[in-house]
Parts: sequence; C-alpha cells; structure tokens
Amino acid sequence: MAALAGLPPLPTPFKSIQHHLRTAQEHDKRDPVVAYYCRLYAMQTGMKIDSKTPECRKFLSKLMDQLEALKKQLGDNEAITQEIVGSAHLENYALKMFLYADNEDRAGRFHKNMIKSFYTASLLIDVITVFGELTEENVKHRKYARWKATYIHNCLKNGETPQAGPVGIEEDNDVEENEDAGATSLPTPPPQPSTSAYDPGSMPPGSYGGAQIPPGAHAPANTPAEVPHSTGVTSNTIQPTPQTIPAIDPALFSTISQVLTQALFLLSQRTGLMTLAAFCPVLVQPCEGRSISGIKMVLPE
Repeated sequence: MAALAGLPPLPTPFKSIQHHLRTAQEHDKRDPVVAYYCRLYAMQTGMKIDSKTPECRKFLSKLMDQLEALKKQLGDNEAITQEIVGSAHLENYALKMFLYADNEDRAGRFHKNMIKSFYTASLLIDVITVFGELTEENVKHRKYARWKATYIHNCLKNGETPQAGPVGIEEDNDVEENEDAGATSLPTPPPQPSTSAYDPGSMPPGSYGGAQIPPGAHAPANTPAEVPHSTGVTSNTIQPTPQTIPAIDPALFSTISQVLTQALFLLSQRTGLMTLAAFCPVLVQPCEGRSISGIKMVLPE
C-alpha cells in the first residue's frame, strides 16, 4: 500500500484523538481496514470538537486527504464499501485483542504487550461508534479494558504485583490521562488459539453483534469466570389440556328413528305416494327387512 502524506502537528484541542491516530498509523500495513476506520473516527470526532479555527481546519483537511487516499486504495474491499462488513471486521478485531489481553491477565502474565492490547481494544471499541451506538456488552468491555490497562500499568510502575482476573473497577482512574499506558509498541499477534479459544474466523456470517466468546473469557469485573451448568429444570411450556367428548345416549338415536319413520309413513298415506321408498329412499332402502327399535320396515307394493 502506498505511503500516506503526513499530518501537521496535532492541535491541542484534538488531544483526545491522538491515540486513535497512533493506532491508525500502527495498522497501516497490518490491517488497512482498521487504520481507515480509526482515521474516520478521528475525523468525525475532530469535526465535533473544533472545525473553525485555522489550525484545526488545516489538520482536518490533511486528515481528509488521507481518508480519501485510503478509500481509493481499498475501493474493492467489502469492509470499506459495506458498513455491516466493516463493523463486523472491526468488532472482531477489537474482541480478539481484548481476549488476548484478558487471557494473559487471568494467567498472571503481566507485560507491556498485554497492557497495550487492553488499551488498544478500548480504542477500537471507540471506533466502532462510527457505525452507530455501542451495544451494552461493548460498553462494558471498553470500560473494563481501559481500567485494566491503567491498573496494571500503575502496579508495574510502582513495583507491585497486579491482581489477576476481574477485580473491582476504581472509577477515578482514567487511562486517557496516562500517556505511558498507550505509548508502547503494538503487540505482536498472539499465537493461534486452540479449538476451545475464541476464533473470529469461525464465526458464521451475520453474527458480529453476538460474537461467540469462551465462558468467562470476556467477563467484566466482579463476574464469575464460569457459566453455571443447567439446573435441570424443565421448561414452563404450556401443554394443551386434553378434551373429553361427552358420550351421547344411544336411546336418543332410537327415539329419533321411531318418530321420523312414523311421520314419513303417515305423510306417504296422506299424499298418495305409492311407496315410502319413493319419498325417502335414502332412509328406507338400507333398512328394508330390518327392525329398528322393534318396528318392522316393509315397503308397500
């Protein structure tokens, strides 16, 4: 990928986006898609901070030039042309970095690469906001990762041993005020995880919003590391109540048959019909020569 034109000195009002721009530079060769969206986030945030003063306008103009150049170079990349693909790419990358740092932390392996990974993951979650509001899970990840980076950095700086795994978050610590926590070099990519670890490449399409994470690997502070097993309680699905059809008294059929037979016979005599079969063959023919409730059915000649 062709080198991008440099940026002028960062204006003081834009101090809050300096780490996002540094992350963009570190990813220009490693992952240009991540680099592009980091610059896009910086551009959008800078426009909100100050787009009127000459110094800020000049900086934003150069940053815009970088974005346009990157977009031309990555024009055929779906992660740039389709927001849903770009969002999934960025979220998966941020989560992979978060899980690497979290696994190192839980194993008690405290080092600068792990601190950097926590901090960079929090910055990339910031960048995800270019696609819209963050999910509640991502908000918790960002808060936890940023605090962990500051906490472990301060412990190592003071010669103390950090507490591994989820611990209580101290709200008064803000990693953005700590230049050292985010100034180390970008960590080398972690080794390929085992089959039980998180693998963003194995995720089915469209599942970027609910990334598959090993139990406890992403838990924020004060949460259990294991997912409780099933309690064996059956579901409360409502089963239909069996319906009983009331029985009908057979005597009722006999009474109806008697009344109907007598009525039809009398009607045939009054109307001069030759036979009852001519009036109601359906009723009479099947009953010829048979007895219904003691009445012998005989067809007149």
